[in-house]
Formats: sequence, structure tokens, C-alpha cells
Amino acid sequence: MDSLLETPVFDPHFDVLSHLAEAPLRPLAASPPWKDRLALRTQRMTSSAIRELLKLTADPEIISFGGGLPAPEVFPVDEIRAAAGRVLAEHGTQALQYSTTEGYLPLREMLVRHMSRYGIHVTPANILITNGAQQALNLVGKLLINSGDHVLTDEPTYLGALQAFTSYQAQYLPVPIDDDGMRTDKLEEALRAGPKFLYVLPNFQNPAGVTLSLERRQRIVELAAHYGIPLLEDDPYGQLRYEGEHLPALVKLDAEIHGTGNHGTPFRGGVIYLGTMSKILAPGLRIGWVVAPEEVMERLVQMKQGADLHTGTFNQMVAYEAARGGFLDQHVRRIRPVYRERRDAMLAALERHCPPGVRWTHPQGGLFLWMTLPAGQSSAHLLAEALKEKVAFVPGAPFYPLGGGERTARLNFSYCRPEVIEEGVARLGRVLARTMHA
Repeated sequence: MDSLLETPVFDPHFDVLSHLAEAPLRPLAASPPWKDRLALRTQRMTSSAIRELLKLTADPEIISFGGGLPAPEVFPVDEIRAAAGRVLAEHGTQALQYSTTEGYLPLREMLVRHMSRYGIHVTPANILITNGAQQALNLVGKLLINSGDHVLTDEPTYLGALQAFTSYQAQYLPVPIDDDGMRTDKLEEALRAGPKFLYVLPNFQNPAGVTLSLERRQRIVELAAHYGIPLLEDDPYGQLRYEGEHLPALVKLDAEIHGTGNHGTPFRGGVIYLGTMSKILAPGLRIGWVVAPEEVMERLVQMKQGADLHTGTFNQMVAYEAARGGFLDQHVRRIRPVYRERRDAMLAALERHCPPGVRWTHPQGGLFLWMTLPAGQSSAHLLAEALKEKVAFVPGAPFYPLGGGERTARLNFSYCRPEVIEEGVARLGRVLARTMHA
């Protein structure tokens, strides 16, 4: 037989590892080329301007109007301490164990009762508990956005939503706002462009503090239903109203159009609704929720399973134990006058200290107001000068999906006491006077 066709003989004594050890491979670089290994979606991701600003304002001498922070003085520390003790004493092994992805059932049942008072009629099967509303935004983005899909937003809009959606390579169709919220006279043209969904914060919008009027709420729901475009309603501040009448949620108006979600009918329709306890109980618990039709909820649950299995069992049980029995309503009634006093303090201080030509919104609730500088001014330059005077705010440009907003700024009024707000706005007014006349 030709030797070339003979079957190779296997040598049982050949030691592969010893052979390789004789000629070890050397790394071609000091470390792996991580930059070349990152997913394409990371190329448009940026750090939050607010989170970065909070690092700068760690100095206790700086008066910060930057973060959207609730007032720590109104945190229900004693009630949460007592709730944590009861949870551990009565349900300790359950609280420290893995749980269902959908969330702690008594908490979801409580949210069903809570939302029903505002005309949002759902069942626990329509609710997913998330790690704050920010995770809810991320999950919805993951659910709906393919690379290159367009998302319709108001302009300016919430920076955290832009971060979540941009991570899935969204493009944007922004619609401008005025004192009554998203301008519906500009909306239909954007809807005809075929966005994947419409994202809106109807109550005391972040960053501008404006509230969507009832007429515009109805028009948005009607147009979205007509064009078959889903709505993502983000409502973190809805219960923090300081003046005016409560306005119905978009999800309620949509249910009325579709005749669902009431009198025992299944919750369907075109709205996904987001809520959170961060502004009305405590942000450190990280309790948010998504309300969605069951066919949508099934996919959201699968995505959350892949993200973190479930929101912390202990946190959910403590939030429920603290909030039940009417305490959450009592606590909201307690914090409203505190925040209203601080809003009024900031509005009055701006009137006293700001030079002519500077404008700002008058929010009916929430945590923020929106400042607009005269033509030719820059809020980024203003911030650099303001930091020298130990006062901070958030420049408005990052809230604009397609750029712009260089003359705008977001000011938070919930965190600082009234006397601190007065001093901070006085400092800001002096900086404004100096920079505007430089």
C-alpha cells in the first residue's frame, strides 16, 4: 500500500500540553483590544450630564439645583425602619429569597387599587415591578426599538429616556413644547413619518415642568390611535400637584377610546404606562412599575428575567409594608406642601434676582422649572461661571434629542430648603448679570 494513504498511527504517549509548554504563546499586546470588541450600540452612548454634574457638586459648599432629588428631610425613615423590622420578623426567609419576575403580588395588588382611583383599571397581571422607572424605560426600549427605528418625543425631553433609547440605536422625531406641553399642531406630521412609538411625560414634564393640557391629551391619544402608534406614558410626578385640577392619564383616555380596562374587560389599547415610588416614598428602594396589556407584559417579563431575574424581594416587601394601610396617601399629603413652598420660594427668588430678559416656566407640580436665557447667551458658559460662585444647575442642551437648547437650563427646587434656594438664586442672579453684560 502506498505510504501516503496509510492511516496515521496515534501515539498514546504524546503529551499535547507538554509539547505546547515547550513553545509558549506570547501575548501580542499588553491587554485585549477592548475598544475594538465593544458593540456598535455603545458608540452613541454618553454619560448622563446630571450624574456627572452631581460629582462636581459633591462639595458641601455648592448649592445645587442640578439633580432631581427628593427632599431627604421628608423621607419616612421611621416608617421604613419599622416596616423592615416587620418584614424580617414575619417573612424573613421569603424576603431574603429569590422571587417571581413579575413582582411581589401584594405590592402589585396595592398598585391596582391605587391606580383605579385615577381611572386606570388593570389587574396584577398587567403590572411588572422594576428597579425604578429607569429600568422600565430600558426594558420598553429593548422591547420595541430596532436599530434605526424612530422614537417620537417632546423637545426637550427626559435625559434618562434618551439614554435608554439611544442604547438600542434609536433615531428621534422631536416635537416642540410650550406652556401646555407637546404642540399637537406639529404632531401629525411626525406621526406620518412612522415612529415606533411616542414617548411623553404629561405631568410636570422633566425637564421643563410644563403640563400637557386636557385638550392636547385627548388629541394625542386620538392621533396615536388613528395612526396605530403606541404611546409610552411616563408619570413619575403625577401625584405631586400643587395647584390646579388633576388631569386624566393618557392610558385612561386611551382605554375609553378602545372600550377596555373597565367593568371586567381585559386591559388592552395602545398605551404602556410607567410609574415609580421614587418621588413619593424613597428613591433608594428603587421601586418602579410598568402597566401593559398581557401580550406585551409576557415579553417584558422575559426581558427582565434576562436583565436581573427580579426586583429585590426585600425592597418590594418593605415598600409594600411601609405604603399599605393608607400611609402612602398620608405621606404624599405631607410632602406636597413642602415642595410647593420650595417651588414658590424659587419663583419668588427668580423674580427678585434675575436680570431682565431671563424667562422661566411656572410648574403646577413636580420638581423642576425651565429657564431660558436671552439670545446670544450660553447656559454651559453660565454653569462654568456659576460653579465659581458655588451654585449649580443643569444646562438644557442634553435634553434635546437632535441638538439645540444652548440657552436653556433646568433648575430643581425640591431638594434645597427655602432659605438655601434664596441664597442660591441670589448667587445665580449675580452671575447672570455679570455674564449677560460682559
